[in-house]
Formats: sequence, structure tokens, C-alpha cells
Amino acid sequence: MHFAQYYLDCLSQASYLIGDETTGRAVLVDPRRDIDDYLQDAAAAGLRIELVIETHVHADFLSGHLELARATGATIAFGEAARTGFPIRRLRDGERIFLGEAGNGANGGTCGNGGKENRDEGGGGQQDGGGRGGVTLTVLATPGHTLESLCLVVHENPDDPVPFGVLTGDTLFVGDVGRPDLLSAAGHSPHDMAVRLHHSLHTKLLTLPDATRVFPAHGAGSACGRSLSTETSSTIGDQRRLNYALQPMPVAEFVRLVTAGQPATPGYFAHDAALNRDGHPLLEADEPPALTLEEALAARDQQGAVLLDCRPLASYTRAHLKGSLHTSLDTRFAEYAGSVVAPGTPIVLLADPGKEREARLRLARIGYDHVLGHLPDPAAVLDREPALVRRSHRIGPEELPQVCRELTADDPDADLTADSGTDTDTATGPDTGGRYPRAQLVDVRNPAEYAAGALPGARSIPLATLPDRITELDPARPVVLYCRSGNRSVIAAALLEARGFGDVCDVEGGYEAMAASCGRT
Repeated sequence: MHFAQYYLDCLSQASYLIGDETTGRAVLVDPRRDIDDYLQDAAAAGLRIELVIETHVHADFLSGHLELARATGATIAFGEAARTGFPIRRLRDGERIFLGEAGNGANGGTCGNGGKENRDEGGGGQQDGGGRGGVTLTVLATPGHTLESLCLVVHENPDDPVPFGVLTGDTLFVGDVGRPDLLSAAGHSPHDMAVRLHHSLHTKLLTLPDATRVFPAHGAGSACGRSLSTETSSTIGDQRRLNYALQPMPVAEFVRLVTAGQPATPGYFAHDAALNRDGHPLLEADEPPALTLEEALAARDQQGAVLLDCRPLASYTRAHLKGSLHTSLDTRFAEYAGSVVAPGTPIVLLADPGKEREARLRLARIGYDHVLGHLPDPAAVLDREPALVRRSHRIGPEELPQVCRELTADDPDADLTADSGTDTDTATGPDTGGRYPRAQLVDVRNPAEYAAGALPGARSIPLATLPDRITELDPARPVVLYCRSGNRSVIAAALLEARGFGDVCDVEGGYEAMAASCGRT
């Protein structure tokens, strides 16, 4: 068996190439849009990618099933409940996909339908019969994260008592389970989806032997769950023992746990889910054309383009074009861009020389294809045009003495958790000697981070929700922003400045630095 995991750190996303080296048949699961690595590795291993399986309709990235189908002729497959705008094969619960020696027709061992390619919207391939050997995948329908979610049990040989592993998609992560709230807009309540998820976990995945390896679709940092581990694989036994959501508990308690404290959903999620379901143009990842400063400003003023500065944070805060947005290539660039830039918005990139193509590709991975061009060598342009330059206003934790006094007041061992009901319309923010009168203190971390500890008087507006909630803030009053370490707060500050807020600052080092400066951990 050939088995390879491809893990993309910047999106915390995993895809898998599985093949039988005897027959050369292979399946690719949950591919990203840039497919060259898959094609090169498959060719080097003597494999033919005959089937592309999506464990569900993804929302956090634009999948590469259409690109792979075009490049290889592979059939695209989803769970039986999927409804798509392009031909697919529907995989039924319990269906087995044999990559081994049996079946020599077109797609015979892979498609499991006697060599006939099933591309009919209303039907599904016939389940393979017995008597076949080699690498085998068994489909498990596991609704909960989405209705069409599935997992794939992988056997090196179909009769092995312990599977090699199970690809769990967004149903089970290392340390967490899939969030059940992404279909709320489609009329499926988080409660009902959580009940389905509990059933899928306990009647399907947890019936597998403890030694079965677990290979999820995401890891730490993904907004598809709240407590994902940095480990990219595990075992069913370890998850049975260590995963908080798999501990013995009533269904109602499970529902409460998995529906509370989920990360704010970035604005591009619904956009990507629609494109993955309905179809999208194929990837074009050429280097974006170079623009002059005049052309870049004209694109902003006449076409509504966003000037997206993707240089390192220190470079941006030191000097940037007025009105530009920021998210660095050094961080979760695409996810943060999709949190503050609306889908379909024209984009002009401001990247360090040689980084333009990378920036365009990473935006394309979330379906942000409308890149008009890039401004070559932004630092040199800023040096030549000082009248267009702005420097970020950042303050250190020592400049918030009142906040620190509130943190350490009364009981020195008191919990730092803020009152989540605090309203900054009445809480005037830190009193720093009149420098920030009636400041609006905003915490742009995710809800679980805020609940675990926040500054008294801070309003929780997660970064991903800030574009839609910006009207809750008064542009005539100062705004003080903070996050965990000082990255998301700079992104938020750039957005507020671009929307006309005149007095915005963020706390360098974030909540961690503020807590440390007050002698707290």
C-alpha cells in the first residue's frame, strides 16, 4: 500500500493519497486546489488517481476535486446525501472500494460498479462483492458535521482484523470532534446535528479496534473545531481515552459541550461551501501582474479593490499605505484575509519582492481569485511617498495601568475571566491618565479564549465577526484592541482604520503580555 498524508500548516488541512502498488490504482481524499504535488508523487509511485473522494462539502478551503478530475479523468465522489452542481458518484454506507487486483475494467476496482463510471445524480455505485484482495476502503456514513459527511476505513487487505487506519474527515479530530453548527443557515439546528454526530461517533468510529490509526482532515488552528491537537494522527484507542468529546456522558451533555464555545466562523466559509458544492473555475496560479502605485490606488478608488499588505507584521506596523488591510504570509494568511475581505472583492497585493505568487496561490486556496495585481517592492514605494504612509499605533501593557489594577484588585488569586455581560457602551474602558478617554476596549479573540480569561470591561468581537459588527463601535471614540499575542489585533486595527476610525491602537504582545506584566499567568 502507498499511503501519504499532505498537511498544509497555514490552513491546518490534510489530504491523503492511497494506492495499491500492485495494480497502480489510487484514490485521493480531500485534495487542495493546487494539485501538482499529488500528480508528481502519484507518477513517481506508478499510481493512477482514479477516484477523488470528498469526506464532506468543505467550507474552510476550496477543494481540488474539479482540478484533479480535469487533470486525471478521475471520478469525483461524495457521501450519498451530497447535492452538487456537477456529476458525482455517491458513496453508500458500508460500500467497499477495492484498489487491489480484482476488476480490470475502467475504474473497475476503484469505482466498485463493474467498470461502469457512475456519474448519475440520482444513483450510486453497486457495492463490491467478496473475493477480492489488496488495498480496500470501506465507506462509513457519519453525518453530524454535515449531512453528507463520511469516513473511510483503510485496510491493506480486506480481511485484516485490524484496519490500517480510518480517514475521519471533519467527524473526528485528534483531541476534538467536528463542529455541528455550520449548517444553521440551511435550517439544520446545531442541536440536531450534534445528536447525529454523537450517533456517528459511537455507532461507527468507536466500534473500530483501538489500534486503528486516526487520520483527520484538520489539525490545530482550524476553525472547524475548538480544541484540535497539533498532532496530525492518533489512534481510536487514544482518542477513546483522551478526547473530551468521547468520554462517557449523556447525549444531552455531549450536545452542550460541542455546541458551546466554537470559534467564530470566517466570512468566507459560506462562499467556499457554495463553490465546493456548485462548482468553481479551475485554478490559475500565475504570478499576478505588476501595478504602479497610481494603478493600485485607482483600483481601490474606482473598482473598490482592497490593498492587502501581506508583509511581515513588523514591516506593516512600521509603515503602510493609508487604508490598506493587513494579514501576513507568516501567519494564517488566507484564513485571516477571508475574515476581513468579503468574497469577490478585487485585491491588490502588497508583498515583499518574490512573495507575490505565493500570496496569490494561498488566496486561491480559499477561492479568492480576483487578484488584480501587485505593487512591486512596497517598502521602496513607501519611502518615496511619505504623504501616503501611516504608522500603526501600538501600546505596551504597561500603558494600561488601570486595566492591570483591575486584574490584580481584591483577591490576588481571583479568576481573570471577564463578565461576559459587560457592555462597553457603559464600561468606558481603561483610564490611562486621560490619554484614552472613554476608550472602547475590544477583545478580538475567539469566544472560548475570551471565556477563559479577558480584561474587565472588554467587549468580545472575534476577528471573524468584526466586519459584520463594526457598527457596534463608535468611530468618534478611541478603540483599544487586543488578542492573544498581538497578531489578530493588528489585522483588526487595519480594518477599523480602513473603515474610517481615526483613533485606533492595539496592545503589543496581547493578553498574554498584559497578564504577565501584572504577575498573572
